[in-house]
Amino acid sequence: MPHPFHTDPAGRIVEVLGALETAFRRLHPLAIPRLRDGLRSRVEGLEASLLQLSERGVPDADATGLRLLEAGGLVLEALHRFGGGHDMTQAFMAVLRAMRSWCRAQEVLYPLSRDFPGIDRFFLEPGAIVQWGKNGEIPESSTGIVHRIPGEEAYGRGGYSLFVPGVQPSGRPLALVVALHGGYGHGRDFLWTWLREARSRGLLLMAPSSAGSTWSLADIETDAVPLEQHLAEVCSRYAVDQSRILLTGMSDGGTFALGFGLRSGSPASAVAPVSCVLPPVGLEHARERRIFWVHGAQDWMFPASRAARACEELSRAGAEVRLKIVPDLAHAYPREENSAILGWFAPEPA
Repeated sequence: MPHPFHTDPAGRIVEVLGALETAFRRLHPLAIPRLRDGLRSRVEGLEASLLQLSERGVPDADATGLRLLEAGGLVLEALHRFGGGHDMTQAFMAVLRAMRSWCRAQEVLYPLSRDFPGIDRFFLEPGAIVQWGKNGEIPESSTGIVHRIPGEEAYGRGGYSLFVPGVQPSGRPLALVVALHGGYGHGRDFLWTWLREARSRGLLLMAPSSAGSTWSLADIETDAVPLEQHLAEVCSRYAVDQSRILLTGMSDGGTFALGFGLRSGSPASAVAPVSCVLPPVGLEHARERRIFWVHGAQDWMFPASRAARACEELSRAGAEVRLKIVPDLAHAYPREENSAILGWFAPEPA
């Protein structure tokens, strides 16, 4: 049954979540003022919707209403944070902080997918339908999201977050997407970059966190050892098709994905780095590795020409390489390319 609250506040929250997603996709330092102005024009409408919700009176026992208010507050926080500061560096770092609030809002909102069709659709690919039911639900979490993070801090380093499809195809091992965050990021946040596709297509999704503020690019083994342990743990707990493990990542995460995927005996079936560079590793194990490199033509951090030279080098070393240059992409994550990556990866068994 739909929740008795009118869906306008939920719809407004989802609408602004989508606007933030579009802004992050179009992120370029020079575009921040324009993007910020466009987002802040939505503050008044969202504030009015949340006020309308709170004035109805949300009982402390009403988890649904409280979640809506919490998610809306986090979205407002993201709007206010986006692009603040006195110079370009401060503005860019403020965008990263806004992205954290945006991800936290999704984590709070996602469990309400059962109650609000608009929220449900936000976490699905267009046209996809998820069958809710008891069979195959994950006992640790009614949402299918499990966090294995060391210590008591929600954003502790060195663990991973995992999404497991709520209803799993009977008797069929699942493909696994391993998504690596960029510098200063965290797996708990980067999980949301791929959750829509994982939930729609019935994929396992793991988003690990580096031990430090970014991945150990100068010494791949430092983060490679715990990542291998995480993979072994997931494969021991769930039915993983180990011939269908996709390793992907953004920026430093993409660079580390390449370094990890080019190691001898790498468990990755294919590597899909995004907006990154080739790490300083040997290419003696590159032969027959499958790589789909996605890069932005407007990347201001790592020029696309550098990606093209890296792909040529990998191809000469024997890797099967595809490079896709996205014309309007700067140094940002192109969510729309997830479908192309999965189409290339071919996660469904023949």
